[in-house]
Amino acid sequence: MKEIKAFVKPNRIQKIIEALTDNGFKSMTLSQAEGTGAFKAKAARPSLDFHVTDSPVIKIELVCQNEEAQTAIEIISANGKTDEPADGIIYISNIEDAFQIKTGDSLKRYNL
Repeated sequence: MKEIKAFVKPNRIQKIIEALTDNGFKSMTLSQAEGTGAFKAKAARPSLDFHVTDSPVIKIELVCQNEEAQTAIEIISANGKTDEPADGIIYISNIEDAFQIKTGDSLKRYNL
């Protein structure tokens, strides 16, 4: 299994979610976040929580089968791309296993 974390511009999130859902990626977690780096977006502003200038971003997290990861990456990239710099970044991690909280059952046996 693979975990995909993508940090994207807020104005692209709806298009990305719709494309992922249309392609069978129905379960994901979305979080509002602040990003900081060398590039300062036009929407960058002083953070209310930290002593940095930040840009608003949305973090998408999803877990999929190894063979589905490339498709998810392509969907996020195609739908998150703009004509502006700093469209975001995608991280991929290996997941050894996952467990249901209620039962303690490993999801590995279900081929999550």
